[in-house]
Amino acid sequence: MKTRKQLAALAVLSACIASPTCAQDFKYQNSYPVQDPGNAPELAFAPISLNASLSLAPAEATAGATAPDSSQDEDSKSTEALAKKTQNPVADLISVPFQNNFNFDFGPNNVTQYVLQFQPVIPIHLSEDWNLITRTILPTINQPSPAPGIRSAFGLGDLNPSVFLSPAKPGALTWGVGPTFTFPTATDSLLGSGKYSAGPTVVALTQPGHWVIGVLANNQWSFAGWGSRPVNAMFIQPFVNYNFHHGWYLASSPIITADWEANSRNRWTVPVGGGAGRIIKICGKLPINIQLTGYWNAQTPENLGAGWQLRFQFAFLFPSK
Repeated sequence: MKTRKQLAALAVLSACIASPTCAQDFKYQNSYPVQDPGNAPELAFAPISLNASLSLAPAEATAGATAPDSSQDEDSKSTEALAKKTQNPVADLISVPFQNNFNFDFGPNNVTQYVLQFQPVIPIHLSEDWNLITRTILPTINQPSPAPGIRSAFGLGDLNPSVFLSPAKPGALTWGVGPTFTFPTATDSLLGSGKYSAGPTVVALTQPGHWVIGVLANNQWSFAGWGSRPVNAMFIQPFVNYNFHHGWYLASSPIITADWEANSRNRWTVPVGGGAGRIIKICGKLPINIQLTGYWNAQTPENLGAGWQLRFQFAFLFPSK
């Protein structure tokens, strides 16, 4: 039988719980906070059963099972941003690409010409407003005899550096402009022009959403050298990329050329095609851009043109941020 003091204590406790103020205090003291997704950032309180263990482990496990994995989403976004940087010729990104070009059905003998292009891109910060982007192309060429009476050749081709002045904080349109040069560094006369050449180069692109769309172009004229033919050549490379999650993307970047010194039948090379690529990371740290594309030449020189091209590229990336 309960004593009078016990009955009195129970009566006081019942009255306290019935009171709104005391009841709120009792609720706070016997609950733990959880995020209310419908009323963030306010806190809702889930009552603890008096018959349950006071351990928070089951509640934490439940919260972990229902909360979205934001770390994977952020990693996917950062990888896509890095992919878009690699597709921007004047991005603030050091990249060291090795581009393998297999030109099939080359010349009247229908041989396969192989061209490995080493083309590092190095940005230089001039000020808070301007960057200087250097792009250098050094080809190594293996060319079997393309036509009767023409021997095969192997070695380095002509060196082609370009420099772009570009805004460090571009707007909706990213651009760069500067000079491009060709130096007669070919180790075999069949692999180069034998001329010093120079001319203007320009790049412009936009990046709406998952897209990167732009064009790189230049034209060079020879001004010195020992080659027998003058150089007046145009280079246009439109590029269209669409980026997916986890570093995957679709790409098309055909290289259109025009030799203004040649006759109309041997002037143009116009490829059509595309492919895909992905950004991966070695040991989870060093990013590498891998790309495979194929192009059919809708227009090509009759004498020394290729029927189609397979291009495989891998590039080591060194982001500044």
